[in-house]
Amino acid sequence: MDVSEPASISTGIAQRYATAVFDLAREGDDLAALTSDVDALRAALSDSAEFRDLISSPVYSRDDQGRAMSAIAAKMGLTRTMANVLGLMASKRRLFVLPQMLRALDAQLAEARGEVTADVTTAKALSDKQKSALAAALKESAGREVKINQTVDESLIGGLVVKLGSKMIDTSIRSKLQALQNTMKEVG
Repeated sequence: MDVSEPASISTGIAQRYATAVFDLAREGDDLAALTSDVDALRAALSDSAEFRDLISSPVYSRDDQGRAMSAIAAKMGLTRTMANVLGLMASKRRLFVLPQMLRALDAQLAEARGEVTADVTTAKALSDKQKSALAAALKESAGREVKINQTVDESLIGGLVVKLGSKMIDTSIRSKLQALQNTMKEVG
């Protein structure tokens, strides 16, 4: 059995929904509203364990998910297109791909704005000044505006890990210590 198959199926489903939503928003010249919807849904997923449970738990029926998504979309003030897509996803039992769909929409929106996204992992949160300086340095390298998606991982000890497209730069102390440890194993 191919272990990557379920993940690639989910990604494919999410990509199709994201493309449909993006195309509808672009046709309606409503990419700014779509960006707002994506940000609001991402924040809801991050902040609410109940919301994450609703989209992933098989305990909820299609009707329950549909009613809940309709209420959530209305409460959040989501666009009609996004509300309709969430309802469709609920009726097809596909809400579990919502996080992947949001990532795909982020990538499509960034591409439309001429941006690239850099995933930055640091040992402690960067200040706004540090983020600006890093974005400027990465812009010079990438040749386009760079949006920074930051996460904190204290196990890095210090330094940072930057993923920009297919490039990865790891200046963390953890990786330097691992490289030193490997070198010492080779010697003795």
